[in-house]
Amino acid sequence: MFHRFKLRTCALLAGAAFATGAMFGPAAQAQDKPPLKIGFSMSLTGFLSAVGKQGLLGIEIWRDQVNKEGGLLGRKVELVYYDDKSSPQEVPGIYTKLLDVDKVDLVVSGYATNEVAPAMPVVMRKNKTFISLFALDVNDKFKYPGYFSVLPTGQATKTSFTEGFFEAAKQTGQIKTIALAAADAEFSQNACEGARENAKKAGFQIVYDKSYPPPPKTTDFTPVVRAIQAANADAVVICSYPADSVGIVEAANEIGLNPKMFGGAMVGLQVTAFKDKLKGKLNGLVNYETWVPDQKQMYKGTKAFFDEYQKRAQSAGVDPLGYYLGGWGYAYVQILGDAIKGANSVDDAKLADYLKKTKFETIMGPIKFGAKGEWAEGRMLTVQYHDIKPDANIETWRGMSYQTVLHPKNLETGKMIFPYEKAHK
Repeated sequence: MFHRFKLRTCALLAGAAFATGAMFGPAAQAQDKPPLKIGFSMSLTGFLSAVGKQGLLGIEIWRDQVNKEGGLLGRKVELVYYDDKSSPQEVPGIYTKLLDVDKVDLVVSGYATNEVAPAMPVVMRKNKTFISLFALDVNDKFKYPGYFSVLPTGQATKTSFTEGFFEAAKQTGQIKTIALAAADAEFSQNACEGARENAKKAGFQIVYDKSYPPPPKTTDFTPVVRAIQAANADAVVICSYPADSVGIVEAANEIGLNPKMFGGAMVGLQVTAFKDKLKGKLNGLVNYETWVPDQKQMYKGTKAFFDEYQKRAQSAGVDPLGYYLGGWGYAYVQILGDAIKGANSVDDAKLADYLKKTKFETIMGPIKFGAKGEWAEGRMLTVQYHDIKPDANIETWRGMSYQTVLHPKNLETGKMIFPYEKAHK
């Protein structure tokens, strides 16, 4: 009797153990190990917050999916992040705290050049592998071997933002002179340096080349635009951040700036809220984009991600579409996760080695890193906005009816309306 009871009890215990494993699987096993902490800063308040919040939601969607599948290396992923308030001055302290106090396992960057650059010295001192999000040519001066950039510029980083603009300008045969204006900030200056190089290669004469103090130092952009107008250039290239991009477009419409081409490297116009604010004032602008919802740019997992993002967006209080940074926020940690699995380690040196030699398939397309940590092959877009009506709304911005991809050739969806005035009307 005792032996029968013992055997029966063992069988029941074994069955319960099997059932527990079947019910909870890898997710339960991940609870038994310390969490894998990934630290970063993000602009959640201040002038970059409309973009930074998109990126954060993308990261959170990735975390939730990874943890649902059992985590990474059997460890639940935990995000540790702080608001950098859109201020570069906040960044060094945040990364010092993440590494020295929070003891995170890995770090990734916050959003944008101006916030990534000040993190680099801290990251380098700790020999941490560092994947950045939308930072323009930051590693040119640091030359750090553990740096990897998620921004579709390719090897020619500074010229990439305006390359498509100048290609379109050359094709018209009617552009001879250029006016350049840039915010006195790291991204804008880098992009403007690239624009100068592109103008020189195209054989155009630069007749105006000035910088202006970025917001909040400059709040009225009418004097900036009037000075550009006085130069009477055939094409106007602006290298700006969100607040000044909006201010310059509004001032240009107010005073009637009317070159043959207008646009360039204006950050912010890609954000749904700013498109909705400006509406038809955008018509005719030729500007960079990093991704658009054209069928050619739908990769494995792209639609599923944006469906999930847009389902969560309203309750999260973020950009309702997430086209500018939401998908890229997911993609840069998707790369990190794939590297952890591929290297079977969270050791920074092993991750850096794996990142250097691997081509990653992400929801935003294939990414392979080159020598400086930039992309081996770029995929920066140039689009023209057109036919935007006063009643444009979320459904307008969801699709392709108001924008045409002009560059690169393999992703082109149509031809430029020229001159600017024709599309602007």
